[in-house]
Amino acid sequence: MAGRGDPPEGTPEGFPGGGEDEYRSVVFDEAFVRAAHLQEFSARERMGEHAQAVRSLGSPREGRSGSRQAVLLVLLILLAFGTAIYLGVRNPYQPPADQRAEPLRTTVVPLAPQGTVPGGVPDRLFDHSPVAEYRTGAAGINLPVTGRTTHFAESQVVTALSIAKEYLVASSLEPGVVAGATVRPPRLLLDPDQLEQFDRSVEAPADDGRHALAAWLVRFDPRQVALADPAVRVQGTLRFEETSPDTLDVTADHTYTYALRPAGQGGGPVAAASLFTVHREVHFRFDREDLRMHRAELVTSTVEAGPQACGANTTGSLTPLLAGGRAPEAGGPVVTDPYATGRPAAPSLCGALAPGAQPSLPS
Repeated sequence: MAGRGDPPEGTPEGFPGGGEDEYRSVVFDEAFVRAAHLQEFSARERMGEHAQAVRSLGSPREGRSGSRQAVLLVLLILLAFGTAIYLGVRNPYQPPADQRAEPLRTTVVPLAPQGTVPGGVPDRLFDHSPVAEYRTGAAGINLPVTGRTTHFAESQVVTALSIAKEYLVASSLEPGVVAGATVRPPRLLLDPDQLEQFDRSVEAPADDGRHALAAWLVRFDPRQVALADPAVRVQGTLRFEETSPDTLDVTADHTYTYALRPAGQGGGPVAAASLFTVHREVHFRFDREDLRMHRAELVTSTVEAGPQACGANTTGSLTPLLAGGRAPEAGGPVVTDPYATGRPAAPSLCGALAPGAQPSLPS
């Protein structure tokens, strides 16, 4: 058995028992060199006090193994790179399509009174009408219990409902909007694709199913009507539904009741107030970009408002019949209660206010 540090074949014969040539053949024997793992340091390298006399040269097999690992690593990188290119060609990234908002479809139905419009003090009118238990202003527009849908997180549902509520407040309760002084608050919340339609509805309202301003917002002619009480009574519901993996719909069904009086009272005696009711059902649609940009697309808007005359032009500013007024003609064939939400819109171009929709003042 070979000793420690001996060549694999054992100690060769020869020197010191053999000749010098035999010794040289042993020193330069290739098998011996391959088997040697230590190399003596030079004299300069051994000058340090604690320097080692020899260094390890490492095994040739270790060098060959490292080379193989490097080649395998390169092959794996090339394989991964090629796979990525192949998958990219077969399944290129498709950015989400830019979904343009459809034009708003509008319906405005005036509701004519069946008798004389009652008048009185606003608080008394409110207390003796169906709005006695309604909340005031934005407090009457409540968000429902929310949750996630299949493709939208709960936070996205809350965002959609919140934007819808903001639009309802801006378009139905904002004093400047209701008084006809501005349209900016609701306009800021609209999808840019609908701004042209909205602006045309403001500048040239028409009863064409597309450009009735009364379907976008509630506005009274400030030359004819003023608010007798800034506290508008509101009640209704908000519902949400996922209609596709990329769209979330919200339906708002609310009744707004305003206390109105004739404009231009000045310092004279204040005329009796009367109630005016607007039932709005607005269908909103939100895609992911709308949620990110905090804006809304209006799909349909149906408005029933009274008391008004059936022949009145209600596509722009609403034209209420005030206290003591009567409709010059009978109401339409459909008797409508604007306080009854969650029902189909009236199909007629004019309806009649249900008897219970007017304040029932004690004599």
